[in-house]
Amino acid sequence: MEDDRKDAVYGTPHKYDPTFKGPIYNRGCTDVICCVLLFLAIVGYVAVGIIAWTHGDPRKVIYPTDSRGQFCGQKGTKNENKPFLFYFNIVKCASPLVLLEFQCPTPQICVKQCPDHFLTFLNARHSRDFDYYKQFCVPGFQNNKGVPEVLRDEECPAVIIPSKPLAQRCFPAIHANKGVLMVGNETTYDNGHGIRKNITELVEGAKKANMVLEARQLAMQIFEDYTVSWYWIVIGLVIAMVLSLLFIVLLRFLAGIMVWVMIVMVILVLGYGIFHCYMEYSRLRGEAGSDISLVDLGFQTDLRVYLHLRQTWMAFMIILSILEVVIILLLIFLRKRILIAIALIKEASRAVGHVMCSILYPLVTFFLLCLCIAYWASTAVFLSTSNVAVYKIFDDTSCPLLGKTCNPETFPSVNESRQCPNGRCQFAFYGGESTYHRALLGLQIFNVFMFFWLANFVLALGQVTLAGAFASYYWAMNKPDDMPAFPLFSAFSRALRYHTGSLAFGSLILAIVQIIRVILEYLDQRLKAAQNKFAKFLMVCLKCCFWCLEKFIKFLNRNAYIMIAVYGTNFCTSARNAFFLLMRNIIRVAVLDKVTDFLFLLGKLLIVGSVGILAFFFFTHRIRIVQDTAPPLNYYWVPILTVIIGSYMIAHGFFSVYGMCVDTLFLCFCEDLERNDGSQERPYFMSPELRHILLSSQAGKQEEE
Repeated sequence: MEDDRKDAVYGTPHKYDPTFKGPIYNRGCTDVICCVLLFLAIVGYVAVGIIAWTHGDPRKVIYPTDSRGQFCGQKGTKNENKPFLFYFNIVKCASPLVLLEFQCPTPQICVKQCPDHFLTFLNARHSRDFDYYKQFCVPGFQNNKGVPEVLRDEECPAVIIPSKPLAQRCFPAIHANKGVLMVGNETTYDNGHGIRKNITELVEGAKKANMVLEARQLAMQIFEDYTVSWYWIVIGLVIAMVLSLLFIVLLRFLAGIMVWVMIVMVILVLGYGIFHCYMEYSRLRGEAGSDISLVDLGFQTDLRVYLHLRQTWMAFMIILSILEVVIILLLIFLRKRILIAIALIKEASRAVGHVMCSILYPLVTFFLLCLCIAYWASTAVFLSTSNVAVYKIFDDTSCPLLGKTCNPETFPSVNESRQCPNGRCQFAFYGGESTYHRALLGLQIFNVFMFFWLANFVLALGQVTLAGAFASYYWAMNKPDDMPAFPLFSAFSRALRYHTGSLAFGSLILAIVQIIRVILEYLDQRLKAAQNKFAKFLMVCLKCCFWCLEKFIKFLNRNAYIMIAVYGTNFCTSARNAFFLLMRNIIRVAVLDKVTDFLFLLGKLLIVGSVGILAFFFFTHRIRIVQDTAPPLNYYWVPILTVIIGSYMIAHGFFSVYGMCVDTLFLCFCEDLERNDGSQERPYFMSPELRHILLSSQAGKQEEE
């Protein structure tokens, strides 16, 4: 009775069908409207890219340009002998966008050299230093105005200070010495309150800009580390790929042994990590400065400093210990479930063995994702570099053209001179007033949204393709004789020919949720300074809800794609049937599906941990045999983290095939139990090993009841 009520709530199970032999070949196109919508969106995306490439200039990211959009130091230009960019008011550039000069709202000119001493316009005007000062004024400056007018019209900077060139930009060389403000190698004193105020503002701006400069310096040092260690990083990633492939091959023949070896090795690797952290913690005992807390030390660009603190190693040791205890407890409580999951992994190994080309399919997904990322990144750069310097007419008196845009090259024209005799064409901001420039923000949002949509579509295509191939294996009564000749290619062709619309539908829903999460993160950053606790609480709740929603949609989409691959139904029908099927077998879901995910996670940790430990010993010169081979580095954690992250991505790519295989076999297994009863008239399609899962799960269910 209870099972009947469950079936009534969660749909009607499929009945026995003697003609059903696996993935249906006679199917029709699904969700055609979404297919058309995706096609139109791609056409629009290409149009946005073409428009961005027409208006944008990515050289602005690399080479500095003055306020008139002319490059500094480039051959064949007016500024060929002026390689450095000078900012009139560096305070306005105190933001992470300071390196993209087109976003800095202050006049900028190209100069031959950065200023090397402190000087104000007021003091320089009637001194012999004025010829030196004039090179930092706008080209063609005529000294025929009063000081207030020159500063108002921003024809010259109010003050120049010693600066150092960085990435062809002049940044102030300000530092403190015993509490005294130092500009270059000189102490800045001034008897005038106005100049002291300018210096105060400059110091505040320099403090903010210092974070950007330090970040860029850190980025340059990291880049240097990559240039000398990229060869060894590639070797480390190749080792990770070989280990992953070897692990997959061994799972094919020794699944049970490999799972237990994997569990033991993960425990040993974490144990060694705890031991190493404890030894470093003990070694630093009594060392000067090692007891300083992380909070007191604050943020340091040289991350090696943190390794000299005992608190750092204590934190590492606590994290690894917690992880070790959690894994051991899970293994204790899931020991019976693990035995059942091993049988499912063995069956997945057989399926992968009969469809060996599936192991290489992640390379196709990786290639398509790289195309999506490259197009998105290039379009974003071109859109960002589409801004131009906007000049407007300013005047002290009434002027009908006040606030209108103007061209500083031709100002004033006859009409402008007649209507605004005292007018001046002054830099206003970077952006533009055309329809295209006003739509830039919307185009950037559309660019991000299309990236999410296409990336999710590529992932969905891979999931449907693998699901179709592995479903062909499961529903073959005589394996592998009843399987199609090319199961992976057949599944890929069916997905593109019939179900592009369904894949677009599922990926569209996920992309909408992801773009909302991005907008929430943006708003959260903008509202961080707000003191409204209710707004902060609401923002946290929204972020949490949409994070959970994204995880649920990913889980539902994954199972819906499996049903699409098998039955060829549309997305909504497939998602409903998959959800009801899982709910009718909720105990088996908890027993089998998630335990295998846990075991695969341990496999990834084993590969990543092994390669990470090897990289740590190599790049820290602790392997005596190759001690002199390791390159000298600014930060040895740069190649180590790169190898660890890359190893995880490689291992995840290999294990994702196994994960999709397990999920597909699991859903087919649940369908098989509902369609058939194991008799000669209605035999199971499952292998004898999977029948053991059926008996074990039924026994476990009876024990729980």
